[in-house]
Amino acid sequence: MSGWLIYGATGYTGRLIAREAARRGHRPVLAGRSAAPVEALAKELGLPARVVLLDEPAKIAQSLGDVTLVLNCAGPFSRTAEAWFAACLLARVHYLDITGEIDVLERAQALDAQAKAAGIVICPGVGFDVIPTDCVAAMLKEALPGAQQLALGFDGAQTMSPGTAKTMVENLAAGGKVRRQGRIVSVPYGYGRRRIDFGRGETRAMAVPWGDIVTAFYTTGIPNITVYARASRTQLQLAGLLNALRWVFRSRTVRRYLERRIEAKVSGPDDAARAAGSVFVWGEAHDGGTSAWIRIRTAEAYALTVSGALGVVERLLENPAPPGSTTPARLMGSRYVLSLPGTTLLARG
Repeated sequence: MSGWLIYGATGYTGRLIAREAARRGHRPVLAGRSAAPVEALAKELGLPARVVLLDEPAKIAQSLGDVTLVLNCAGPFSRTAEAWFAACLLARVHYLDITGEIDVLERAQALDAQAKAAGIVICPGVGFDVIPTDCVAAMLKEALPGAQQLALGFDGAQTMSPGTAKTMVENLAAGGKVRRQGRIVSVPYGYGRRRIDFGRGETRAMAVPWGDIVTAFYTTGIPNITVYARASRTQLQLAGLLNALRWVFRSRTVRRYLERRIEAKVSGPDDAARAAGSVFVWGEAHDGGTSAWIRIRTAEAYALTVSGALGVVERLLENPAPPGSTTPARLMGSRYVLSLPGTTLLARG
């Protein structure tokens, strides 16, 4: 199957997706900003290669004449998504990415009218950020249509890819985020500490600025949303330190230094870790008098990103979808995550 493009194909996650796509018989164009690594991977997989520089959206759009869909795997997405949004709108090409960045997800929703006019789908967040939590949010909304409060969370020790680590560095100065009465508001790191049973026993947790602060709102309409992650005692202490040092991370020099360290030291989980890993995902909704909850277990985060993203690609290539800016659960249905390899519904009530 041809007609689509993977940008950031030589990054950690992009390589995983490109290899699995080729194994499934797809023939995506592999693209990036540097010719040598893209051409080497393309030769290895027997796929076409293309150099794409994100300087002028009009030039990018001109390079998409044989493409109907772009999957952007190049993070931090704050540096790549805007150019691709503009190019895909000009070229009338569907846009997907694997971001969990709040600002990028919110920007995508603001393009809904333009996407409808162009006849394309814009759907960021088609990886572990945010498929599992978005689907859990949608299932809870179905169970409790009048819900006004939504809590989501996950528990799973993860080794980060370089792109994920760089994104975290870039966002350190922003602090925590929650949604209250429909608005995204800033909170300190370590906010909302509580104990949660994500699926393998009660543990400490704290709020994190996860992408569902955006996507779950547009998926469900629930106005109050907090996302939690398991947190060790050390991580809770570190949260307090980060609050004191947020001003340091506003320095571009500091961020560039940390990014260089990431490039030298971070490689992402290996094959064995991805195969053996798993994540527990939890959600709870309240309507003031009634509550509903769900626990699921998924494959390791990067393994789920590969299967989840390719499932969305295949859906859009094979079947028309209503144009506009959307979310994974709205596009694929609330039970999409349960169709992915390694996912089990543990319990609900």
